[in-house]
Amino acid sequence: MKKYAIIAPSSMGVRITPAERQPVAASALFRMQATSAETNVLSISAALGLPVKVLTAFVEGSPIAQFIKGDLRRRGIDYEGKEIPQGGPWGYRHQFNIADCGYGLRAPRVANDRAGEVGRTLRAENFDIPRLLSEEGAEYLHLSGLICALSPETGELCLQLARAAKRYGTKISFDLNYRASFWKGRERELSAVFREIASLADILVGNEEDFQLCLGVEGPAAGGKEIAGKIDNFRRMMENAVKQFPSAKTFATTLRQVVSANEHLWGAVVLSEGAWTVIEPRAIPVLDRIGGGDGFVGGLLYGLCKGWSAERCAQFGWASGAYVTTLLDDFGLPADEKQIWDIWEGNARVQR
Repeated sequence: MKKYAIIAPSSMGVRITPAERQPVAASALFRMQATSAETNVLSISAALGLPVKVLTAFVEGSPIAQFIKGDLRRRGIDYEGKEIPQGGPWGYRHQFNIADCGYGLRAPRVANDRAGEVGRTLRAENFDIPRLLSEEGAEYLHLSGLICALSPETGELCLQLARAAKRYGTKISFDLNYRASFWKGRERELSAVFREIASLADILVGNEEDFQLCLGVEGPAAGGKEIAGKIDNFRRMMENAVKQFPSAKTFATTLRQVVSANEHLWGAVVLSEGAWTVIEPRAIPVLDRIGGGDGFVGGLLYGLCKGWSAERCAQFGWASGAYVTTLLDDFGLPADEKQIWDIWEGNARVQR
């Protein structure tokens, strides 16, 4: 019996967001939350009762580290991480993500302040990998391209975790998450890391940019307005990915067309064991778009952990992503499965 449904390495930080959807430069009042892409994914399963764990690093004695630990406990996420001495005022810290939600035709803007980021120190020797994946055990290892590309050390950690997962019978989920600023000047190094992990993965998730720039898989042009008309191009991209990475059983991408900061068309395409599930883009209201993609992956993984059909997993992922966009946090803590299925079914009637 495996102790965890999902484990994931991550660099934890905080996000500060202006109140009342105002832009950053015009604001004096900000809300702070703990955040990372990988724990955003874990939060869906944690809230719905599955045991999950994040592997990370903390700045020793930092009040921000204390804030993050408290938030992980609140979400029901176990954590394991080395305490790294700050090393003086110019030493290590948890990164800050500074982002507004946008409003109407004013797009959201995100600024990352990652100087001295303690998560860049994550390395394989910080963790007892055989204990984590053999003695404790996990159904899934979830890796994100953000942590893989953060530093040479984090890339090596992800490689060693993926290789060990294959040895110990843990399935691997890989959300490609391309970031141009992380890849600049490191294209050859990171391409090798990403391609090896993708060759070991059971689940590959990414948008058109991710598949093309991380893995060299031919696909549709990024962006554009009429996303529904490009679904056949996304299907061809996934078919190309299957040829290059035949070990993966499930390929998934979200479809997003931005009408305004407050309204998106939201869809998904999943190819699993040769069978397609296509969710045509539907209009969803958006309070804060950040974390919607992570919510999709979190819902998809939850369904896979529960043994659902690929179609139900895709639907639950779609609805989990839509749910997260109604929140000020980057992550979702659904009250129960019904709350997510009601979103899928379009049932917004009051629950008494």
